[in-house]
Amino acid sequence: MQKRSDFYFKYPPNIHELDLATMVNMYRSRGEPRKAGPGQQFACAHGGHLLREAKWWFGLYYSQKTWDELLTKGSEGFPLTDVELNVLGMVYMSENEPPHREYVEKNSGVTEKLAYLIVNDLRSFGFLNEDDSGFLRIPPRGEKALHGIARRIYEKRFMPEMLGTFTPEDEPKIEQAQKEDKEQTSLF
Repeated sequence: MQKRSDFYFKYPPNIHELDLATMVNMYRSRGEPRKAGPGQQFACAHGGHLLREAKWWFGLYYSQKTWDELLTKGSEGFPLTDVELNVLGMVYMSENEPPHREYVEKNSGVTEKLAYLIVNDLRSFGFLNEDDSGFLRIPPRGEKALHGIARRIYEKRFMPEMLGTFTPEDEPKIEQAQKEDKEQTSLF
């Protein structure tokens, strides 16, 4: 499914290059307010305006107004990305048989180390429930967050086609016509 908006939080594409300690530190520091030093300014990653104070996101800075606009409906202040959409969506789609945490982490769209942090945060924020065996379920609060980020990116409620792991089961197969092994006569 084609994304309709790129106005949402995104993890850096090369985040897998970071060592675990740096990744954890950057992940835990996201959303922190930062003040520019004397004679310094930050530039808002979205609007480009110079700022003395900004919110930090993996090396990018956002004005408070832009940060608030990037937060999606139902997220309750939690910055959601397409990775959280994948995690919440996988759990949402398998309501009858809840997926195991390891499966979700492997198929989240980022490294398993970062996915582990994301799943933990989603659990602590009340968007996911995990039982003693490691199986995940999505409560109504998580469903609201999922539909909010889906609406931001795709402009509609969550559908399975939005998942990064989606493979259509009912896709029609097109048969290739069989060629006969006859040599074609040259016209020249």
